[in-house]
Amino acid sequence: MTDYDFDLICIGGGSGGIACAKRSATSYGKKVLCIERARLGGTCVNVGCVPKKVMWSAAHIAHTVKHDMEHYGFSSNGGEVTLDFPKLKQARDKYVKRLNGIYASGFEKAGVECVFGEATFVDQHTVQVTDKDGQVTNYQGDKILIATGGRPHFPPGEGVEEYCISSDGFFDLEDLPKVAVVVGAGYIAVELAGVLNSLGSETHLVVRKGRALRDFDPMISEALDNEMVKAGIFIHRNTNGVAKVTSDGGDKKNVILHSGDVIYNADVVLMAAGRVPNTEDLCTDCEWAPNTETLHLEKCGVKITPRKYVVVDEYQNTNVSNIFALGDVCGVVELTPMAIAAGRRLADRLFSSNPIHATTKVSYECVPTVVFSHPTIGTCGLTEPKAIEKYGKENVKVYTSRFSDSHYGIFDVKPEDKPKTVMKLVCVGLDEKVVGIHVLGMGSDEMMQGFGVAMKMGATKADLDSCVAIHPTASEELVTMGTWGTSPQESGAEVSPLNGAAAAEPRLN
Repeated sequence: MTDYDFDLICIGGGSGGIACAKRSATSYGKKVLCIERARLGGTCVNVGCVPKKVMWSAAHIAHTVKHDMEHYGFSSNGGEVTLDFPKLKQARDKYVKRLNGIYASGFEKAGVECVFGEATFVDQHTVQVTDKDGQVTNYQGDKILIATGGRPHFPPGEGVEEYCISSDGFFDLEDLPKVAVVVGAGYIAVELAGVLNSLGSETHLVVRKGRALRDFDPMISEALDNEMVKAGIFIHRNTNGVAKVTSDGGDKKNVILHSGDVIYNADVVLMAAGRVPNTEDLCTDCEWAPNTETLHLEKCGVKITPRKYVVVDEYQNTNVSNIFALGDVCGVVELTPMAIAAGRRLADRLFSSNPIHATTKVSYECVPTVVFSHPTIGTCGLTEPKAIEKYGKENVKVYTSRFSDSHYGIFDVKPEDKPKTVMKLVCVGLDEKVVGIHVLGMGSDEMMQGFGVAMKMGATKADLDSCVAIHPTASEELVTMGTWGTSPQESGAEVSPLNGAAAAEPRLN
């Protein structure tokens, strides 16, 4: 048997790589190396979920101060509440740096060795690392994990790369722009447009077709569109994208759209044209590309798609027996918690002696997710169109609700002007199994986690009805939709909770 330097080499110190590395070392005592070319934590920690949530929180506070506090009797007594953007950025960056240190400390405690540099395959067991000083070192591993994630990629167009920033560049802004143009129809675009607008920028959202988030349930995307317009975001529709971006010779940019429309005097043009990984020479309408080019996968024989995704099966296996891949570089479900779960499950399968782990894998079904738009969106499972496509319209039953959150109850404004919460349950079959839950509105980001658990357990509409509502909350609407208690009395639970049944008892030793 060949004696390698490490039992496992993880290329990429983002969420998935870190999860697999630590699990392999701490749970199974394996000798593990992690190779990272930038900062530990990957996209999520450094230029993604974490700093984005900080900015969303700041925007939420700004919205409350500008629009809500007076309805609750608060006043600034004539003094203007201002934002110190550099102070916010400094605090956010300090927080991210602290997280980088926490990951490094976690590796040290777990016994995971970490090196920084650019990784390149030499063969299927050997990885060459070039550090910042140009020093080259080879490392050999019995098993190798590719978890290198993705990166921003600008769509084609005259002046686009020269005058625009990506979602990464958003976090480099030193000042809040007076006029911002966000190009894209995905969740990154609507999130950053919402942040900029709430913080005080004149914000323009450019979408290729009729509205943003077209892959979401139509009820949700339409409702968000309405709320963004009411919030003051200028939405440029059916543009077919950006034709070119020009400069006025100073700091201002002009954005010329394929539709002929022009947006003048923008301080910032942010390209967020959706998380659709492609390579630079193939991309025609995308922002993200997987980080595979510098790995030289041809030297180890790992297959990739035309878009440079690593090809894997449901167990994260590549076509090379000792090489595995997970996370955004595979292009399946590009979410941080998904990569973490995949990394941990892979470590279990590779190194556990427990027979139950021999075929363990992560599930890519019923994955709850949140869009930190204004207002937020929580969703899990199939949209109504997807459910009809899969099961047939005759087998799908939908429950919906539209209302104003009680937070706005005392607002002295017309009912139609109050922000709306919209909800939809998508149910299928004779037992009305819940296959989709979709929510837009205040608190949807926090409520979706629990309903995601219920869906993973196979909840039916009757199961939701069997849970007593928490009042007054928005989430109670999800367990009281329709004529309460009249759906088919079928449960997806191992021990039915219906009709006043006692709760399931735990199994004891």
